[in-house]
Amino acid sequence: MRVALADGEMNYADEGSGPPILFVHGTPTNSYEYRHLIAALSKRFRCIAPDHLGFGESSRPRSFAYTPEAHARVLNEFVDRLGLNKLTLVVHDFGGPIGLPLALAVNPRVNRLVMLNTWAWPIDDDPKMARPAKLIGGPLGRFLYRYANASLRLIMPSAYGDKRKLTKAIHRRYLDVFRDRDARVLVLHALAKSLLGSRAHYQSLLDRIERLREMPVLIVWGMKDSAFQPYQLERWRTLLPGAQVEMIEGAGHWPHEEEPSRVIEAIERFLK
Repeated sequence: MRVALADGEMNYADEGSGPPILFVHGTPTNSYEYRHLIAALSKRFRCIAPDHLGFGESSRPRSFAYTPEAHARVLNEFVDRLGLNKLTLVVHDFGGPIGLPLALAVNPRVNRLVMLNTWAWPIDDDPKMARPAKLIGGPLGRFLYRYANASLRLIMPSAYGDKRKLTKAIHRRYLDVFRDRDARVLVLHALAKSLLGSRAHYQSLLDRIERLREMPVLIVWGMKDSAFQPYQLERWRTLLPGAQVEMIEGAGHWPHEEEPSRVIEAIERFLK
């Protein structure tokens, strides 16, 4: 399905009926990453999964900023257009900084939250994150993104707990979206730069994070993630001490791709 928004046309999946679940993907993937969860949960819920502008089958306007704050604004418009409310929000990776503003608003549209290997704070004071972020966000990173498709061919496989689970067929579904070198810079490298460049946006999330203590939260964490490591899960535990936590020891950055049955079971328990 498609909807025309102020900045471009957004493609989205909309399956099932019942209470709505909104799935917000990160980079360099698209809504396809949630296919297993949607197949299971759409039996009892309305599952809505958009492709961000520039990703999947959504349009790719050249004038769009492709920062998390720009994507968050478009997502808010999308939710407005579809009239969604009383949502269960599921976010992964950059889907956190993009989707969490919906949950942190004064009058949130979200009443339950599921987070998978994501963050909501500036990373410039974390050397383990800041050093690689500076590298990939700089000129060398831009070169590697453009000519080596580094985000998809180098970074993505390295973040899997079991690289065999990133099959050629699955990988191809994401690679095909970014055959164009200019698109890799316009869309993917913009988010790489924003790891440090969108500090004010991340700080605004952290400043309001206590609001999440007012709703049920489930954190599902792939413990072999090379990007979002276990110490970042511990930061979430400190920020949200009442959150339920499901640790998946053998999975990396995409636990819902690597161990979908475990993730589905955890979410179904949470939603009951």
